Amino acid sequence: MFTIGDFAQYGRVSARMLRHYDAIGLLRPARTDPVSGYRFYEAAQLARLNRIIALKDLGFSLQQVGAILAEEVSVPELRGMLRLRQAELAAARTAAEARLAQVEARLRTIESEGRMSADDVVVKRTGTVLLAELSGTAASYGPEDIGPVITPLYAELCRLLETAGVTPAGPGLAYYEDVPEPSRGGGRPAEGSDGKDAVVVHAGMVITEEALAKAGATAGAAAGRPAAAASGRPGTPAATGLGFDIITLPGLDSAATVVHRGPMSRILPTAQNLAHWIDANGYRSAGYARELYLECPPDQEKWVTEIQEPVVRA
Repeated sequence: MFTIGDFAQYGRVSARMLRHYDAIGLLRPARTDPVSGYRFYEAAQLARLNRIIALKDLGFSLQQVGAILAEEVSVPELRGMLRLRQAELAAARTAAEARLAQVEARLRTIESEGRMSADDVVVKRTGTVLLAELSGTAASYGPEDIGPVITPLYAELCRLLETAGVTPAGPGLAYYEDVPEPSRGGGRPAEGSDGKDAVVVHAGMVITEEALAKAGATAGAAAGRPAAAASGRPGTPAATGLGFDIITLPGLDSAATVVHRGPMSRILPTAQNLAHWIDANGYRSAGYARELYLECPPDQEKWVTEIQEPVVRA
């Protein structure tokens, strides 16, 4: 047998914790000296201690741990509890990593204030492109809300294009719109209105009409493309019958463009430096920036993205 001190050492816990477990009936000593009150444990009890610590680390209360070890919870129920807790911990880790990324982005923004030179920004006209796209809604325009929406959209779009045999003819291009409000005729949300920060995320890939026709897109999709281009604004995406939509996205007459290097989770410094440049050079923003993904290797640190913000003279 082991003294409480030795058993605590082998279990990598404190003697105080073992005394508490004894007090609540979770892990009784194998023997307690009736005269001195000293507690003694057997090596076999390490198995129970290991289970207590493991369940406690998973977030279960000591009362829940006691019920599980007393077999008051069935094996399927325990499996379900563990899987649920695993999913909760994974979600918490993802959220924490996202918060850390945003903290890093804010720090980079502060550190890089005023460092963008005039040579970094090019004002130019962009061309009209035919896009295959999927869309979704993000809670806000912030990177922490855009990322979880746009990443699966692009994964699914690439899968659908591959299934249809459509090879992209150019890089990915994402654009954004306000969520239409029926009561406002589809206009921009009222300034400061609660719950109106959501944006529609369009994840697109440049394709050709030839590739689309070869894949057997529906006639309705082909008929809808010219109308979108003629409007001068993004039209309503048309269904192809292939699982994705298409749209002819008109070019921007005047876009302040800058190249961002690295993951999009760190877009904030680049975007804010671009905002400073726009303000300092007599322009104002005319809408959401587009993102042209020039290089997207597996290592996001090597991503190269052109930010295209529509501007007009102030």
